[in-house]
Amino acid sequence: MSATWTISAARDALRKGEVSATDLTMSCLAAMDAGDGLNAFVHKTPELALAQARAADARIKGGDAPSLCGIPLGIKDLFCIKDVPTQAASNILRGFKPQYDSTVTTKLFGAGAVCLGKLNMDEFAMGSSNESSCYGPAVNPWKVDARKLTPGGSSGGSAAAVAADLCLGATGTDTGGSIRQPAAFCGITGIKPTYGRVSRYGIIAYASSLDQAGPMTKSVRDAAIMLQAMAGHDPKDSTSADIPVPDFEAALTGDIRGKKIGIPREYRMDGLSSEIAALWDKGADMLRAAGAEVVDISLPHTKYALPTYYIIAPAEASSNLARYDGVRYGHRAALAAGDGITEMYEKTRAEGFGPETQRRIMVGTYVLSAGFYDAYYNRARRVRALIKRDFETAFAAGVDCILAPATPTPAFGLGEQGTTDPVEMYLNDVFTITLNLAGLPGISVPMGLDTQGLPLGLQLIGPAWGEADLLNHAYVLEKSAGFVAKAEKWW
Repeated sequence: MSATWTISAARDALRKGEVSATDLTMSCLAAMDAGDGLNAFVHKTPELALAQARAADARIKGGDAPSLCGIPLGIKDLFCIKDVPTQAASNILRGFKPQYDSTVTTKLFGAGAVCLGKLNMDEFAMGSSNESSCYGPAVNPWKVDARKLTPGGSSGGSAAAVAADLCLGATGTDTGGSIRQPAAFCGITGIKPTYGRVSRYGIIAYASSLDQAGPMTKSVRDAAIMLQAMAGHDPKDSTSADIPVPDFEAALTGDIRGKKIGIPREYRMDGLSSEIAALWDKGADMLRAAGAEVVDISLPHTKYALPTYYIIAPAEASSNLARYDGVRYGHRAALAAGDGITEMYEKTRAEGFGPETQRRIMVGTYVLSAGFYDAYYNRARRVRALIKRDFETAFAAGVDCILAPATPTPAFGLGEQGTTDPVEMYLNDVFTITLNLAGLPGISVPMGLDTQGLPLGLQLIGPAWGEADLLNHAYVLEKSAGFVAKAEKWW
């Protein structure tokens, strides 16, 4: 029994009686304590975990073992869990304990999953390195020389915990690449589903038209199993799609003969690591060897994606984060004699929000203000429609899947990027944000190590609601790459 197991291996062992959910959970809790140096878990829930594990053991013994029964998971600190601290890694929500569960956690717990605790992240999911967290950054379990590396963001704690075998899987959210980029940096698998495939109810919002939850796991099969439990229509979320959920694990046939793989020429841009560019070509060769046809495609509006995203996302954040004012819950600033409600709002928000969150709120408020709404926000919305149309054109022409880099570089050192120029940090999202703008599914698959010994990932992109086929393509890529290396334990 070990936290090093995959979800699928643990599921099979649990059902055969080779291990108990309680023992498996205790193994993970011990690994979490030993892994405190990674700062991945920010709220541990051992009592809840053991209670859920015992309940899972009883269900298994009674012959009622759903897909995730007894599987210990970590939950990103963005998902509400009743009576468990949920802060979105922000001081403004310090002390907040929701009185309800998110739909995702309700579904996972209903499938028998065990909650080990809440995972570190960038504040309100705003960041690409986990350095905007009020808890301090999570640390990548992969290490070179004496440098501590970023696990990526915003789901950095989720990626670090899965890669370090502190849990068997984790939830993440992806607004501009926040599942796929940290998955690539940490050598794990992460899938962002189609917008509307997974309910957003009970997930603290960053940008409501872009946010989407998904699983972060040790394998493509695990991602399929976990996504199956998370997906489905939810009447509590008006953007949730009322369409059937396929059997994602059954779709992993490994047969992609006759499929057409698109290679977008616009993704070969300045700043792309030569090793990742070479890996991209190798990935195309792997898919070709599996029987797929590889073709060049054009996504002509790609160059406008980054500025479009950094207008739309802050604008929606400005609206969503207006509710954090110190009146109903969370942090409230100490007031001086004579201070009124305006001063309370100003002091509370100045103390509660970190610099990156404040920056994005101000940018968003600016682009929504009178005189600038049409010049910035409306124009960005029109460009977003063009980006979405580029993908629709490619898929309508017969492309089944698109292969691209997940990140322009491997993981960088904490404090090395974006400390003086935030735009430098924003460039980490250049290959991922297009999917969020278009609402499409994408998956990051670990492919190997660079010359420094750091993991590199590639991204596969599918058409809307095409997760089953997308996962099968990822499964082929995973098998061809044969990436099984583990980070050397140093923490």
